[in-house]
Parts: sequence; structure tokens; C-alpha cells
Amino acid sequence: MSGHEQAPCWFSRAACPMKYPQPMTCKLGSGGPWFALQIVAVIVFLGVHAWGQDQTPGDLAILQGMVRDSSGHPVPATQVSLQMKSGVEVPSLLTDSTGHYRFSGLREGTYKLRAERAGYGEATADEVALEKQQTRSIDLILRIVDSSGIQKAPASRPEFFDQPSFTVAGVTDPSNLGGHGSDTIVRTKESLAKATASLGREAPDASHVELAGSQTEKSLREAAERDPGSFEANYRLGRLLVDGGRAREALPYLGRALELNPESYESAYEVAVAYAAAGEYEDARASAHTLLTRQETAGLHHLLGEVEEKAGNPLQAVGEYERAAELNPSEANIFDWGAELLIHRAPEPAIEVFTKGNRAFPQSVRMLVGLGSAEYARGFYEQAAQHLCAASDLSPDDPVPYRLIGKIQNVDGPQAEAVHERLGRFARLQPENPEANYYYALNLWRRRKSPQDAEAAQAETLLRRAVRLDSKFSAAYLQLGVIYAERKSFLPAVWAYQKAIETDPRLEEAHYRLAQAYRQMGKAGKARSEVSLYEQIAKENAGKADRERREIKQFVYTLRDQAVPQK
Repeated sequence: MSGHEQAPCWFSRAACPMKYPQPMTCKLGSGGPWFALQIVAVIVFLGVHAWGQDQTPGDLAILQGMVRDSSGHPVPATQVSLQMKSGVEVPSLLTDSTGHYRFSGLREGTYKLRAERAGYGEATADEVALEKQQTRSIDLILRIVDSSGIQKAPASRPEFFDQPSFTVAGVTDPSNLGGHGSDTIVRTKESLAKATASLGREAPDASHVELAGSQTEKSLREAAERDPGSFEANYRLGRLLVDGGRAREALPYLGRALELNPESYESAYEVAVAYAAAGEYEDARASAHTLLTRQETAGLHHLLGEVEEKAGNPLQAVGEYERAAELNPSEANIFDWGAELLIHRAPEPAIEVFTKGNRAFPQSVRMLVGLGSAEYARGFYEQAAQHLCAASDLSPDDPVPYRLIGKIQNVDGPQAEAVHERLGRFARLQPENPEANYYYALNLWRRRKSPQDAEAAQAETLLRRAVRLDSKFSAAYLQLGVIYAERKSFLPAVWAYQKAIETDPRLEEAHYRLAQAYRQMGKAGKARSEVSLYEQIAKENAGKADRERREIKQFVYTLRDQAVPQK
């Protein structure tokens, strides 16, 4: 274009006619092809603006959202177009690095929204109605297409969200679990629920991992000190510190980054995450709610769920987790919703959520673990064992399902043999794992016919291996003592019980059994001393357990139109 000024690109986001209203003054020449281009530009400009001239800026609407693939991951650089029902088109745009798009300055009316990207199919939303001053969020799902152009069905993510058949109406502070069975079963239910909830901690975002690997803290600090007015330097250092578990230290850098670029959604989101990680729940809540006014996302609702749970507001938390699953029914969101229900003793709703999650993500180990734990909490022991065994079959090298199987060895009937087979496999696959040896030993001991038979002998061997691998494995020492005592070998039994107490002085059962061994050996004074310790520790442990149970508020819920009694 020698001799002429550069013409703006009319179809790029950087040179949107709404932002640059004076491009016709550019000297494009007085004739030839450049003159024709100038005329076309004028026509496009007038066409784009004519549809909104009858409304004031305050009446205009906003349409925003996110484009994801069938696995729930954001799809950047996706072309998103918008067309009014009358046929007038709005200039298309591309999604950003996080898969988000945003159309602003839209007039009231009905639109068709479309997203398309090479290698994917096309996603559309027809009959999108916008009202004056409305901000509406719509997410679109793109499916990968094969070489023939046929869209592949999503393998791991549902396309829609089914409304649950339950309603969480409130919380109560129970004096007990409202369940049935012995105290051992109650404690097992609590243990399974806690173990399941702990699986909800997701791995760091891949972009964060890449950041941590490519930039050292030293270089990022130097960059931030060298140029304190750099958004990028402050933002990157703040993210790195949050990922490293130093959220409070990260806040000044993230706060500075947000001051430098108040429009950055990612920066504002990281500030909310840092507040939550630092235990500043009020600030985290306020930051997240402010972001929700700009754009509603599943990630924000999930973050709010974490904040409300940690702040002691489980009713609000479960609502946020449910909303996150509604906006994005990913494996993580569905699991965390189910885990929140389970930890607050709502087994029926948890079973429903985990069942749906298992159908949508049949290869998810933790979804099966959650389902099995919820079924055990409800008293469905056979089904619980079946699903936990299925989880171990999905990932034979994962110790988590085996660990939970080992906790439910009170299961009898057809599943007892399945439990035995899985725990045996655990010990074979991981012979150097103390827990693998311990849980299989417990199973063999339950199956013994006499204290001297082959299964009892193998159980002793496995327990000895467990304490050799982990010299502080108090439960394994305790079980060794049980074996010796049943054989009337009280001296080694005393040794084993003492080792259990040495590694865990609060292990009440070890004190009780040690007292029994002393009594059998004629040491009445030592027996009385251990009984006294047992009674004191048992009382303290019971009080602690009762306080913990009261701290975990129990959901009051209804299933369909039928009230569920909560004891």
C-alpha cells in the first residue's frame, strides 16, 4: 500500500467498528480496488450499527459464555458468531485462551448462537432471547469430528443435567449418625465418608504446572522487583506462590496485578482462590460473588462451595456444588457434589449423584468409590462391597479402593469371596505396601478355622511383614497381639500390645487387650492399671468423636415428595 495509510481490519476484534468509529477518514485512494474496498467498509459499518440505533447504550444487552469440548475442557480460538432472527449478523469473534467469549452492545431480540472450529463439529443455540440490559450466559459444547466429518459422541461427559429427585432443606446438629448398627459400623461409615471426601482434591491446573516448571520463583521475583508495574510479572509470581501453598504471600502480588489490569477475569479469579487458600473466607466469598456479576461459571460456584464448606456453611456449600455440576457436569464437579452430600450424612442423595456420575463416567475409580461408600452409609453392605470391588478392578494398582474394601470386612454373603480375592490381589501386586499386607492378613484371620491353621499362620506372616515395612503401624501390632493371645502365647502378645501403645498411646483397644493378657498371666496390678487407662482413654475418645460428629452438620432432605426421617 505504498502512498496510502494502512486500512484497519474490519473483521478483527482489535479493530471493531464499535470501538473505532472513524475509519472512513483513512486515505485509501480515490479510485480503483481501494476505493471499492472503502465503499464496502462503509456498507459493513452502517449495517453493523443500524440494528442498534433505536436503543440507548443503557438498554443494550450482553451475551457471554464458554466453549468446551465433550470432555469439559475449554476450546480456545473458536469462532463464535451471532445472528439476529431478522437476519442481521453481529461481527463474529474468537474465544480467548480459557474458552470464553463475550458479545456486548446487543439490542433486545432473539438470536442464533453458533460456535465452530477446525477439527470439531458445530455447536448452536437457537432462539436465544435477550432483553434490555440483560446479561446472559450460555455455554456451548463442541464434539470432535473424525476424518469423515462425523461427530464423535462424547465418551465421558453428559450433554445435559438431570434435575435431582431430592431437595436439601436444611441442616441439623445430630447427637448421633441416625444410622443403624454397632459403634464399629458407625465409625466405619465415618471413616469411609472422610476417605471419599479426601479424593475430591483435584490436581493443579495443567497451565499452572507448566508455569511452575518453566519459571523459577527466583526469576519471577526478580522480574516483579525490576518492573513492579508489570501485570504479567506480578500475576505469574502470585500464581506460582498459590500453587506452592503460600497463598497469603501471593496475595500482594495478585492484588497488584488486579490493580494494574482490573478487567482481567483470570487475575480476579486467582485473587479469590488465594483468599480461600489463605483462610480469608469473607474476602474470597466477596471476590467470587463480584466475579459472578461479570460471568457465571462452574469454576466460581465450585470455589464458593469450598469456601462455604470451610466457613461452616454446608447448606450454602451443597447448593454451590450442585450449581457447578449443573453448569458443567464434569467428573470432578459431580464427584464433589456427591462427596459433600455424603460427608453430611445424606446417603440417599449421595447414592443418586454418584450413580449418575458412574453412568456418565464409567471409568472413574473415585465415582465407584463414592457410590460404594454412600451405599455402606445407607446400610447396603453387599452393594457397597460390589462397587468397591469394581473400583479396584478398574485400576488394580490404585491402593484407595483396596483400603476401603479392607475397612468393610464385616460383609458376609456372596461378596465376602469377592472381598477376599481383591485383598489377596492387593497383597500380591504390592508386597512392599504395609497396608496391603495388613488388610489381607485381617481377611485371612477372619476366615480361619483355628488359631493354628494355614490361614492364621499366613496372617501372622503378613502382619510381621507389615510392621517390618512400617515400624509405627500400631494397628498391625495390635492384630499380631490378638493372634498371639488366641494361641495362649501371652508373652509375645504383651510385646505386641506394648508396641501398639508405644506407637499410638491413644489406641484404647490395645490397653484393653493388654489388661486381658496381664490377667491371664496373673499380673492383676498391671491389669488394673491398663483397665484404668483404657476407661480413661475410651471416655476421652468417645467425647472427641461425639464433638466431631456434632461439628459435622447433618443435612435434612426430602426424596421426591416423601420426607425422609432424620434421627
